[in-house]
Amino acid sequence: MRKFFSITSLLCIVLCFMASSCGKHENNQELTNAKISGMIARSDSMLPNYRYVDLDSVLSNYNLAKDYNEEMLRMQSSMQSEVKRHENSLQSLATTMQNKLQNNGYLSEASLKADQQQYADLQNKAQRAVASLQSNFETTAMLAQKTVNDSIEAFIQDYNMKKGYDAIFFKAATLYINPALDITNEVIEGLNARYNKVK
Repeated sequence: MRKFFSITSLLCIVLCFMASSCGKHENNQELTNAKISGMIARSDSMLPNYRYVDLDSVLSNYNLAKDYNEEMLRMQSSMQSEVKRHENSLQSLATTMQNKLQNNGYLSEASLKADQQQYADLQNKAQRAVASLQSNFETTAMLAQKTVNDSIEAFIQDYNMKKGYDAIFFKAATLYINPALDITNEVIEGLNARYNKVK
């Protein structure tokens, strides 16, 4: 009888402990949820002393970046037109040569070689022109990217002199960050105000 009593007592103690533990877990979960809700609702003065910027949004809305993007699209379109023009010239000369060959239009080997040389020269000229355009496009794109990056970095430095944050992150560098820490719109407005003033 004593053994039965001790096993029963032990079971009661274990069950009580488990019930109390479950209640604590539920209370902890409620506290955690309340804490998260509270973090989102906190005022600026209670937030951590760092912020983040969504760089994709900045690049999509910063007028300097948009102007450079339009310039790059114009250059790309111009380059494609120039490539097409050279292709058409080469195709036209090749068609003329083919027709001459088929209709015995070449009266001598020398005249055929002259046309072949003209075609080779035209091809070389086209390749040089396209390579030059491509190089110019790549150089301009790199300078545009550097200018935009430097402009954003300089603005963030000036902006933070007034705000005094310990850190400003790019959103892409985080797995999760409280949306209340987002200063993207402020940065875009400040960048555009400064750019439009200079422009």
